[in-house]
Amino acid sequence: MTVDRGLLALLEAKPGKGDELAAFLEQGRALAAEEAGTVTWYAFRLSDTTYGIFDTFENEEDRQAHLNGRIPAALGQVAPDLLAADPDIRTTDIIAVK
Repeated sequence: MTVDRGLLALLEAKPGKGDELAAFLEQGRALAAEEAGTVTWYAFRLSDTTYGIFDTFENEEDRQAHLNGRIPAALGQVAPDLLAADPDIRTTDIIAVK
């Protein structure tokens, strides 16, 4: 397995919506588990309003499949209610893995 690609999504919750965003992210784990091409999927909290998702992939096709999959679609549906701004989604190159 050669994991060399990732996605980092930073999410800023509207005031008072952090817990709801956290619950949404917890539910996202089940969707990520269904994606054969997503090697790892992490949801995390940086502060009361700042959350994120980090995923890893073995190839560009799997990363693109994820970007076009159910998790981004679900995020798009709840974003107007939960997010203070559009998600900051960045592609990453994995340099080293343990």
